[in-house]
Amino acid sequence: MEIMKFKSVIVCAGLLAFSFSQVMNAQGQKKAEAWPVPATEKCKVNPVKADDATLQLGTSSWSKNCASCHGKTGLGDGVKGRMCKTNPGDFSSAEFQAFTDGELFYRTKTGRNEMPSFDKKIPENEIWALVNHMRSFKK
Repeated sequence: MEIMKFKSVIVCAGLLAFSFSQVMNAQGQKKAEAWPVPATEKCKVNPVKADDATLQLGTSSWSKNCASCHGKTGLGDGVKGRMCKTNPGDFSSAEFQAFTDGELFYRTKTGRNEMPSFDKKIPENEIWALVNHMRSFKK
């Protein structure tokens, strides 16, 4: 019985230490620097209609390519995102939602620093579907 209690204490202490380290790492993340987007890209209009099929494509692509850093609901709380040097951001915020569709498309396609480029990994129509999905995070 004493051995089981000891093991339980050890497991709990390990989980607590891991949780604490994750919180401390997230608090130590810096805010992303300004990310200028060329005017020609910024003004692009999303050619993909936000219908059921494309929203499903965007949701699926998000789960596969984005959620590990940006979180399931775009709060920047994904498992890998907590380990990044730069905070992945809150996609539900008014600041994020104020970006144009062209800006979101450009940033997703080109990437920078810890954000990978999806230019050769995801077809353009799917990136536009991701933009539609990102709009669903609006508060």
